[in-house]
Amino acid sequence: MRRPISNLLFVATSVLLAGCGVSLEVPPQSSAVPAPAAQRVSGMAPVEARQAFGEVTRRVEPVAERSCREMTTNLNCDFLIRIDPDRKAPPNAYQSLSKSGRPVITFTQSMLGQIANRDELAFVMSHEAAHHIRGHLARQQQNAVAGAVLLAGLASLAGGTAADISNAQDLGATVGARSYSKGFELEADELGTLITHKAGYRPSVGIQFFYRLPDPGDRFLGTHPANPDRVRVVQQTIDRYGLN
Repeated sequence: MRRPISNLLFVATSVLLAGCGVSLEVPPQSSAVPAPAAQRVSGMAPVEARQAFGEVTRRVEPVAERSCREMTTNLNCDFLIRIDPDRKAPPNAYQSLSKSGRPVITFTQSMLGQIANRDELAFVMSHEAAHHIRGHLARQQQNAVAGAVLLAGLASLAGGTAADISNAQDLGATVGARSYSKGFELEADELGTLITHKAGYRPSVGIQFFYRLPDPGDRFLGTHPANPDRVRVVQQTIDRYGLN
């Protein structure tokens, strides 16, 4: 007897999730540190925030680029760090790639209003730079392709229609893209801690930003690790290297 396509997809999704520890609630082409619009935080005033952004960028960017060159081969390390001109964009900071492959770190204006000081700003900026250095976007895309191929293949073997196979492909890409995302975030937290310190800022102060984020917990298909796990990784890195 042929198994219903819906049951098959459920089983395949469960297998994928069991083998990877899902994470990250961001579009497939970006990796972000979330701060929901409903979260009210007393951050820097707009003028101070922009001044701080310029100062922190001038110090973090060369450190991030040097780390990128030292840790990678044939990777574009020429970071562009920018503020999103859209004033209505929700609080967010994320790393993406330009059409030419240049790494871009974007802060929305409302995100700057969520950040309390330069140490927090440097930490978030360094975290996003670390995503690029660790190759997380490329790895996320590879996972998406693998998931799409796997589920589409299973749907085809089960005798699914063209629509079934297309839906399975979309589902597989979504699950695949979110595979290992929690691990990616923790990797970026660790390397971001080192970049923050090398740029002359205090990661021990920068991690205070986590205490204001709603804890994502262990949600189905969630993407970010629990806040205590992130704080623990940062603190362990600080202790291991004798940072402050």
